[in-house]
Amino acid sequence: MKRILIIEDDETIQVELSELLKASGYEPIILIDFQHAEAEINKTKPDLILLDINIPYMNGELLLQKIRKNMDVPVIMVTSKNTEADELLSMMYGADDYITKPYNPNILLFRIANIFKRQNKNEEIFSYFDVEIDKERGILRKNNIEVFLTKNEMLIFSHLVIHKNQMVTRDELMTILWNNAFYINDNALTVNISRLRAKLKEIGYENAIETRKGYGYLLNEVL
Repeated sequence: MKRILIIEDDETIQVELSELLKASGYEPIILIDFQHAEAEINKTKPDLILLDINIPYMNGELLLQKIRKNMDVPVIMVTSKNTEADELLSMMYGADDYITKPYNPNILLFRIANIFKRQNKNEEIFSYFDVEIDKERGILRKNNIEVFLTKNEMLIFSHLVIHKNQMVTRDELMTILWNNAFYINDNALTVNISRLRAKLKEIGYENAIETRKGYGYLLNEVL
């Protein structure tokens, strides 16, 4: 059962969301201690977070930034504000989706289900030949050989694997790193790609990443 953390200070909405999620087969958890919200999130280890922008002690967008430094958990921003600026800012801070109050419960459930569906799809295709990928520990393992990737290298490699045999632009990779609070400049992206190539070479995949000048990169499915 998927655990969904509700970060909302309105008690009426807390109860409504909790009942809606329970009826839909999810396990709702309501955040109580807003002063130590980040620690509570780490403790509950949710599969998804519904995060209101207006919460005590810290606004939701700042909390989202903190979440993104340590966790890849999907986040849907829930807010009473309805401006393009708020939506853009939430997405730039790393939100996976955005919904405005008063929201249609069915639309919210659809968006939650859609995120889990994308997540499951990514997990299904998250493999590369006979390489075992330990995303949480940042390890690529083949037979008895292990190579350790930095956070940036794993973010890049994960995205390339999910889109293997498809072109991925440099701008796309820069956005992913920026959204995860690991912002790097254009030259640093080139360095990270070079280091990733070297580590793939260590486990026998020297020509895995192909560069398309002026466009981006392609992770070859056939070597």
